[in-house]
Amino acid sequence: MDKHGFLYVSDAGKNEVRRWKMGEYNNEGIVVAGGHGEGDQLNQLDSSSFIFVDEDQSVYISDNNNNRVIVDHLGQIYVADCGNDRLIRWYERKEEGGIVVGGNGHGNQSDQLNCPMGLSFDAEGNLYVTDSWNHRVERFEIIL
Repeated sequence: MDKHGFLYVSDAGKNEVRRWKMGEYNNEGIVVAGGHGEGDQLNQLDSSSFIFVDEDQSVYISDNNNNRVIVDHLGQIYVADCGNDRLIRWYERKEEGGIVVGGNGHGNQSDQLNCPMGLSFDAEGNLYVTDSWNHRVERFEIIL
């Protein structure tokens, strides 16, 4: 949901993201990303999931099968790297990312993840990670 009351819904089966104005439930919404079949072109998605809307109303989508990512409110790019059991963050204009959480092999200790699949931030900037194979959601305080 964005600051103007628009609700965004990712439909991985249809490979699209639609937007609705709250209170307007009798329409199909507006396609804001994808909607042109499964693929890797800029107007296509392949198994979209998480959505982030920034202050300028730019929409960022985790496009899982295309290995595309999500951005936070400071313009930092975050990747939930399931295959390597870690979360990575890139700062603007940097060529290499750094591990934020995990990276210590797969496991269930506090410094380990086991196939993280998603992430989100709350209003205070806490990071929440869906640690899928450990069947848990973890909260982290991240230093920006």
